[in-house]
Amino acid sequence: MTKISAETPNVFARHDHRACKSGGMAEARKYCAANGLRLTRTRARVLEILLESHKALGAYEILNRLQSEGLGSQPPVVYRALEFLVENHFVHRLERLNAFTACIDPIGDHEAMFLICQDCLTVAESPQTPLFDVMNNAASALGFDVHARMVEIIGRCPSCQESASP
Repeated sequence: MTKISAETPNVFARHDHRACKSGGMAEARKYCAANGLRLTRTRARVLEILLESHKALGAYEILNRLQSEGLGSQPPVVYRALEFLVENHFVHRLERLNAFTACIDPIGDHEAMFLICQDCLTVAESPQTPLFDVMNNAASALGFDVHARMVEIIGRCPSCQESASP
């Protein structure tokens, strides 16, 4: 199994979420400026919300936050922001949960697997090149041309395992 590298944060370990949020926002602003993209106030706030906790959040959970902050009350507001963030690789859509999570490396071209805690919905993104190589080889052996992969693993994070212990 691939080990978590120094560049891959372990979101299950205690850490300063403010650093995740400020670093992620700085990268997003820099990327948008360099590529002529508009990171509107609403798009930025949606990304901040997702960067704050490493949780999987549904569109309506995000909309409720935006609504309480006076940034929009209609679903299209959040869906347009999420569409922009997903298209530009700042956010991933988690198929199984129909939810979203911030990307740990939005600038890098990568594929990842997602470890999702079934109890607290914390999401860890882990680059798994060797796993994808195995998947490509298996598909290729069947003559199948892979265009996209989504690996989502459901389980319990260390904190929820600890709290569930007798």
